[in-house]
Amino acid sequence: MARKNFVLDTNVLLHDPRAIDAFGDNHVIIPIYVLEEIDTFKKDMSELGRNARELARVLDRFREHGRLSEGVPLTSGGVLRVAIGSRPLPDPLRQSQVADNFILGVALEVQDREPEFRTIFVTKDVNLRIRGDALGLVTEDYDAEKIDIEELYSGTRELPLDGELVETFYQQGGMPAPDGLVLYANEYVLLRGDGGQTALGRHDGPANRITPVKKLRDGVWGIRPRNKEQHYALDLLLDDDIKLVTLVGKAGTGKTLLAIAAGMQKVVEEHAFQKLLVSRPVIPLGRDIGFLPGDIQEKLNPWMQPIYDNVEMLLGIGKNEKREGRSYAELIDLGFIQIEPLTYIRGRSIPNQYMIVDEAQNLTPHEVKTIITRAGDGTKIVLTGDPYQIDNPYVDAANNGLTTVVERFKEHAIAGHVTLTKGERSLLAELASNVM
Repeated sequence: MARKNFVLDTNVLLHDPRAIDAFGDNHVIIPIYVLEEIDTFKKDMSELGRNARELARVLDRFREHGRLSEGVPLTSGGVLRVAIGSRPLPDPLRQSQVADNFILGVALEVQDREPEFRTIFVTKDVNLRIRGDALGLVTEDYDAEKIDIEELYSGTRELPLDGELVETFYQQGGMPAPDGLVLYANEYVLLRGDGGQTALGRHDGPANRITPVKKLRDGVWGIRPRNKEQHYALDLLLDDDIKLVTLVGKAGTGKTLLAIAAGMQKVVEEHAFQKLLVSRPVIPLGRDIGFLPGDIQEKLNPWMQPIYDNVEMLLGIGKNEKREGRSYAELIDLGFIQIEPLTYIRGRSIPNQYMIVDEAQNLTPHEVKTIITRAGDGTKIVLTGDPYQIDNPYVDAANNGLTTVVERFKEHAIAGHVTLTKGERSLLAELASNVM
């Protein structure tokens, strides 16, 4: 098979600094303008800054094996090269002297100079892919972890059975998984009998049995499941043997509220964990409002407010109690709850804590890996989010950290997943989610 030239855009390397090794024995070409753009991120303390610094170190190591302008061998069998555009930009690109146009110009020059290789321009910028295609380039998205969001593992299924089997399901404490039926570990099953009987079960992977889901007669911190998916979610959230839980669903399905309620139950009531740690990425929705006054806690309040609202609702704190000074701060002062951004998690070890990461769809797979690998002995991690509501420009519904975890852990008994589909916030919120 003929080798290809893959010309990489800036956002590919900021998304995954290891992308250089993802193209097999082909030629990987980085335009010099990409390195200039990446250099502007090197002092950033975010994940982009860390990726920029890692890429600089990787390229510096490659320099030891030859001149990057001439090409150095990759471990995958390919060749890495830094290209400097020497031709004038094509007419359509001359009007705007922006880096994207210079990068496109380099890709076009590589294509013209090396016709014996098929040149492919790789970028995560959809508009740049369209512009490249209009200029005659073959363009592709970069996604080593691409997942079809429409086929994302839901964690649930329905199983039609003989009515008598459903009736004896609870009496016998479960049933063997039917022959020929492939179920993942901790996958939930709605058993539906031919006479209208129903039962909720969960697949016990090691035993290959479907066991009854525990009934929650008393609810959790005043929260009772309103549908079967919420029942499934609470079953996972309250099971200490399940160390990683992912909850996916649109706005208003109860993901965050259920997770916090279960966490407070486990920490405050049962003392099964030392602390409830709730975090979320600091990514604004829409136009950023710039620098905020005050200390770090005051700066973070706008991003953490949804968490505070859920905690106060669970505590039953109304306006009168707020005027009297009661708030979520009481539990924080007692050491039961800690609410903080994900910015400060790198390098930490988090033992014996119930950790909730909200809005996890805004994280890259690498960022989620960083979070999960922080888990110390006895820690449970819950990731919640909606893959259709992403504010991070470097991830999308198919390659974010949340959906990657769902697919990667679905076969492991230590993890469980539920997709919540029915909105329970309000009739208006449910209607808006469905029609807009």
